[in-house]
Parts: sequence; structure tokens; C-alpha cells
Amino acid sequence: MKNKSNLLLLAALIGGLLFSIIFWEERLALNLLIYSLYLLTITYLNPEVIKSKKINIYGAAHVLAVILVVVNNSDLTLVTYYISLILVVGFGHHQQLRTVFMAFFAFVLQMMTVPFNVIRNLGEVTIGNFNLKPLFKIIKYIFIPAVIVVIFTCLYSAASSVFAHYAEALLVTIGNFFNTVFGFIFKDLSFARFMHFCFGLMVTAGLLMAFFDKSLQEFELKCKEQLSRTRKNMNQKTIWFEFIRIFSGNLLTRKLALKTEFITGLISFSALNLLLLLLNAIDITTLWFGYKPAGNFSADLHDGTNALIFSIALAMAIIIYFFRGNLNFYSKSKTLKILALSWMIQNAILIISVLIRDGYYIEFYGLTHKRIGVLVFALLCIIGLATVYVKVAKQKTFFYLLKVNGAIWFALLLAFSAINWDIFIVKYNLSHSDSISVDADYLLSLSDKTLPVLDKNRSKLEGFLLKRSGKSTYQNELDERVSYFKERYEKVSWVSWNLQDWNTAKYFGIEK
Repeated sequence: MKNKSNLLLLAALIGGLLFSIIFWEERLALNLLIYSLYLLTITYLNPEVIKSKKINIYGAAHVLAVILVVVNNSDLTLVTYYISLILVVGFGHHQQLRTVFMAFFAFVLQMMTVPFNVIRNLGEVTIGNFNLKPLFKIIKYIFIPAVIVVIFTCLYSAASSVFAHYAEALLVTIGNFFNTVFGFIFKDLSFARFMHFCFGLMVTAGLLMAFFDKSLQEFELKCKEQLSRTRKNMNQKTIWFEFIRIFSGNLLTRKLALKTEFITGLISFSALNLLLLLLNAIDITTLWFGYKPAGNFSADLHDGTNALIFSIALAMAIIIYFFRGNLNFYSKSKTLKILALSWMIQNAILIISVLIRDGYYIEFYGLTHKRIGVLVFALLCIIGLATVYVKVAKQKTFFYLLKVNGAIWFALLLAFSAINWDIFIVKYNLSHSDSISVDADYLLSLSDKTLPVLDKNRSKLEGFLLKRSGKSTYQNELDERVSYFKERYEKVSWVSWNLQDWNTAKYFGIEK
């Protein structure tokens, strides 16, 4: 254990130095790959991290995510990178966890407790017969009172302007003292660079040093994937029980409570099926066949799509609520399950209507990130409905839905990150410019990786702007974008290399 603490602290120190060297005033690209490979190497060398199939899968997913950052270098790939890093750290140090959501919470807890983890590991450092434990015992006694004093100082400062004046004067004096000291120490070294190193050190320590408390694992181990019939002990009263009893009277204590819930569900699903049947009938007759845009076409499609997406999400929540417990085992629940299934099928038809609406939008106005987002959300709704069906049919728990959907969402996030969406949008819109209304301003607002495609289509895009407003500054705006890219590209070093910037620089003949 002591040797492990020594090695982890040394690894955190080296990681902090590496962080400062490769990220200081650089763009996120190849440096992320270098940093992630270092973190994964240390994690796999850590004897406390079990080399299970789960950590291998999420470790490989993280490597794929960081490669996609270097290849595509988009905001989506960065989001995927951070999420994959969170999961590999969460599952790496808490391998009994089963859902990506709980792994996320484990990561947050670990990062929030970095000072405690570092102090705990420093207290176990040994060099020969010398150890730092006595020193950190004293620090431990001082740290918590210091935090409490700071909190109450802030509260008292808010309550009294005179107290706030004296507290501010004290802080200014302390600040001047440190400025004098650090001004002498960092005379030939950037203080900002030193603080950047400290930040990198704390981040690396948080990623490598596990939080010693395993309560999250113990809590999640109690969660089951299969529903089982439970008998409620009415003698056990909770605060939530008493709160509900205020509004429901003796309903909770009656033996017919389950039957009452069944009748409520029966009426609800019957009414909702009729309501949705009417909406689907209207959509099929007016939208699916022979649709002709009229009036404020854009606003109608946009508002309608948003409302339908919300209704589908709410529908899944209602089904989950009614089939959360003993109603699954009620002798007459077959009728309720049939009604719920028919409502799911109708919601699937509603998703088709959403896709058709979005398809019309793309047909007339072209692709944008938001329109692609609607397609993705519709796909997630289909997957959600499918898993909700399995939950009802196979009597699964809500925990099962979290586990399955979380894993699917992460896999889809990786898959979508493999596509270079900005270039895909520009090429699609320009190739369909004869049939859609091309928004040249929107295309010009996309990332630098699209500059070669935009440059090849200068005259076409300028023509769209002239047709719309009678004037165009497209040539100047594009030249400014290219000039800005050149300045940015020449400023950074090789650790900021990524394939898209390299392709753009190669197209415009920019060399460092």
C-alpha cells in the first residue's frame, strides 16, 4: 500500500508536468492522445485496478474517442472524449458499478475529493524510515476548521458591510504578501504557467487516485434488473408515505389500492390511446401523403416537432410509472399491458411523423446541426420505446432501463463522433443547392475544416447571398476566415496537430 502511494504520487507529479508541457497555449488535438495514453498506462499498472473485460472495453472506447478527436477535431468528438474519460475512470476505480450514470457520479465524487485523496496518499509516503504521516495529521486537524472559518467569514461578510470591509482589507494584505513572495520566486518564470502546472497536477491526481469510499458500489449492488412482487409493510411509515397520505386519505392503507391503481391506469391508457389515435389519423392523412407547405411552414414544422418529441418522452415516463411495481403481477394486468403496448405502437407512429416533418424541413431548407439532432433524438426515442416494451413484457426494473439505455447512448455517441458533420452538412447542402434554400451565412459559420469546400464554391455561395439580399461580402468574410485560420495554425506547435487542420493548411498552402 505504501509503495503504491509513492508510485501514484510520482505518477501524478509526472502527469502534472506532462499536462503543463503539452496543453499550455495549445489546441486540444494530438496532446489529448498523448495525455490519455499516459493515464491509461498508469491505470493499467495500478495493482488496485482489476483488468476486467469492462475496463478493457471502456479503455478501448476511450482510445477510439481520442483518435476521433485527432481525426475529426469537432465539438462532438471532444464531448465524446470527456464522457469516455469519465466512464473509464469511474468504472476503473469502481468496477462493480453497472450503469454509466453511476460511473459518472463516481467520477464526480472522486474529483470533488481530490485534496482528501492526495493528503491520504501523502500520509502514506515512506522514504526509508521517514514518513509524512505525523505532518499530515496536523494538516488534517487544521484543514476542516479552516474551511468552516472561510464559509462563515463569507456569510458574516454578506450580513455586515463593516465586517466585509475588514475582511476585504485582510485579504488584500495577504494578497500583497503573496504577490511580493511569488514575484521574487517567479521572477524568471511565469506564475500563470506555474498555476497551470498545479491545475494539471490536481486533475491528474484526481484521475489516478481513487476515492477510498465505496458506498456507490454498495448502493448499486442492491439494485435489481428483474422485478419481484413485494409486500408492503403498512406499519412502517416514512416521511414520503405521510406526505402522500395527506392528499390520498386512507387510499394507501386500503387492500384495494392495487386495484384502484389498475383502474386508474386502464382509464388513462384507454383515453390516451383514443387521443393519440386521433392525432396519428390527422398526421397520416395530412402529413404522410400529399403534403403541401403553406403559411409559416418553418415555424409550424419546428413547433410541431418540439411538441411531439416532448410528448414521446412523457409517454415513456407514464408507462414506466404505472409498471414500476406490483401492478406487473396483478391478475388482470394483461388488459393494461395490451393498452400500454398499443400506446407504444402509436408513439412509434408518432416518431415516424416527427421524421417526416424533419425530412420536409431538410428537403426545403437543407441540413443543419439541429435538424440532424432531431433525427438522432427520434432514433433514441425508438430505442427507448423498445427497451420500455422489454421492461413491461419481461417485468424489468427501472434500473434495467438505465443500464441498457446508458450503454446504448454511449455506443451511439461514439458512432456519431466518427462522422465529420460540418463537412457533411456543407457538401450535402451545396450538392442539393438546386432544390433547397441554401443559407450561405450558416455554412460560413461552421468550423475551419469546411474552408476548403467553401473556397471551392465561392461563386455559388456568393450568388445565393446576392439573390437573397442584393449584396454580398462573402469573399471578404471567407478571406478573413482563412487569414484567421493561418494565424491560429502557425501559432501552435506539433502537439496541437489534427488531421482536419492539416488538410485545410495543405489546401491553402500554409506551412509553419
